[in-house]
Amino acid sequence: MRAEPEPVVVELREDGRRAVLRTETLLVLALSLGASGVSALISFIGSLTKPGGLKDQAATLNGSYAPGRPWLDLAWQLFGIATALVPVLLVAHLLTREGAPGLRVLGFDRTRPGPDLARGALVAAAIGSAGLAFYLAARATGFNLTVVPEALPDVWWKFPVLILSAVQNAVVEEVIVLAYLLRRLDGLGWSPAAALLASSLLRGSYHLYQGIGGFLGNVVMGVVFVLAYRRWGRVGPLVVAHALLDIVAFGGYALLAGKVGWLPTP
Repeated sequence: MRAEPEPVVVELREDGRRAVLRTETLLVLALSLGASGVSALISFIGSLTKPGGLKDQAATLNGSYAPGRPWLDLAWQLFGIATALVPVLLVAHLLTREGAPGLRVLGFDRTRPGPDLARGALVAAAIGSAGLAFYLAARATGFNLTVVPEALPDVWWKFPVLILSAVQNAVVEEVIVLAYLLRRLDGLGWSPAAALLASSLLRGSYHLYQGIGGFLGNVVMGVVFVLAYRRWGRVGPLVVAHALLDIVAFGGYALLAGKVGWLPTP
């Protein structure tokens, strides 16, 4: 009977370990929100070079993939939401391979639902009103496109899909750009201030398609979220806060667009 070969264990020196972490981080970002940042920059350049001001152009967040074909549209919506979560599963896998308990090490679990929900609701309430005021001011001064949070058909699945989209956005952004990125930058020896700046600028970059206002507003939001994460040691409350912000934005626009004078529409 042939003997099984002994497993090969490779121990990396500190510089080798950092190189692996650096490559891993870049690949995760390239598959997710880092690529979105590049896409947003290209979109912003296109908006700047297009005739007319930024506020006369629109940025649609949740649009139809198959107009006039609601069941096909629903299939595409669910497919897009599901595939957007794959990088989060990759992060969970990578953390498990290094010996950490998956996303639990980032504070994304159900061990503290009450405090997570309460803190998330408080953060959302504080940021939501200020964010809306900043968006309206940025658009009025010509620094932002008109943001259209949803342009879905009036079908039965409209609001469930908007809620799922909001939750997906929250999970992807906060797990990857907040908790995972800070963990990796800490492991690479970055200072807390440099890591805060990197996370916040990345968050702003993939909102640049909305205009300068969208970039600056999300950089500020990124700073607040990093400070809160450092204090609480859990990403759960920030996922809750982000999900609530997007649910209110998507649902509120669907209910109020064209019915109130203060809400800009294309």
